[in-house]
Amino acid sequence: MDIPKFDQTFLPILEVLKTGKVYKTRELIEEVKSKFYTALTDDQLKQETKSGDLLIDNRIAWGKSYLKKGGYVFFPQRGHVQITDKGKNHKADLSVRELENESTLFEFYKQEKQSASVDNKHTVEISSPQDLIDEGFNRIESDVKQELLQKLKGIDPYFFEKVVLRLLKKMGYGEFIETSKSNDGGIDGIINEDKLGLDKIYIQAKRFNEGKVREKDIRNFIGAMSGDTNKGVFVTTSDFDEKAIEKARSAHHKIICIDGQKLVKLMLEFNVGIQVKTTYEIKQIDEDFFDEQ
Repeated sequence: MDIPKFDQTFLPILEVLKTGKVYKTRELIEEVKSKFYTALTDDQLKQETKSGDLLIDNRIAWGKSYLKKGGYVFFPQRGHVQITDKGKNHKADLSVRELENESTLFEFYKQEKQSASVDNKHTVEISSPQDLIDEGFNRIESDVKQELLQKLKGIDPYFFEKVVLRLLKKMGYGEFIETSKSNDGGIDGIINEDKLGLDKIYIQAKRFNEGKVREKDIRNFIGAMSGDTNKGVFVTTSDFDEKAIEKARSAHHKIICIDGQKLVKLMLEFNVGIQVKTTYEIKQIDEDFFDEQ
C-alpha cells in the first residue's frame, strides 16, 4: 500500500466523522490511520516531510483543511473538527475536481503527467503545498549531491582524505590523526574515540573515478590495522563490489563501508563542503493572536 495523497484522505476523514462526534485534530488523524491505513509499513508510517512532520499525518491534516474550505467539515473550536450536513451527504466518489468546482476558496496544486493508457488521456496527480515543497527540495538536493560527488572525484587524493576525516570529526567521532603519506601502510587516518586514545578507528579513503573497491582492498585494509583496534571505516567515491562487501561483513573486525552516494548524503547532512544558499520561511496563522479578541 502506498502512502495516500492528501485528496485520497477525503473519504476516510468523512467516514470517521460521520457520527457527528467532535474530534480533536490529533484524535482524528490517529482514528483515520487505525481504520484505513493499517497496511502501511513501519517505515512508511515513520516517513517525514522536509519540515519534520510525519508524512501520513501531514497528508491527513491537509485533507481535513481542504474539506473545511469546501464546507464538508468545520472547526467548532480551535484544534477540533466536526462534520457538516453537507459532509454527511457527500458523494461516494468525492474528488478534488468536484471540490474545485464548488468553492472559489481553493487553489489546487496540480501536476499533469502523460498517461500510459491506450486512449492517450492525461492523468492528474494532486499534490498538497507541502508535497510540492518537498518535491522541489528533493530535486535541488539531488542536483547538489551529483555535483558534490563529481567534485570529490576530481580533487587531490590527499585532500580527499582530509575531507573524510573532517566529516567524521563533524559527525562526533573525536579528534583525528593523519598518517604519514610516505608510510601510512594503507591507513589514511586514525580517530581516537576517547581522549586517551584507548579506542581507535582506522580510516581508509579511496578516491576512485572509475572502478569499484574490491575484496583485496578490504583485505589489505584489515591487514594494515596493527592489532590495537578492530574498528575501521573504508570510504570511497565509487562503490564496493559484492566480494568486497562480503569480506567486510565476514571479517572479525568491524568494517564500515561508505560508498560515494552515502558519502555525499552524510556531507549534506553535516554541512561539510557545502553552504546554505537560501533559507525560506513557511508561515501560518497565529491562532493565539486572534484568541485575544
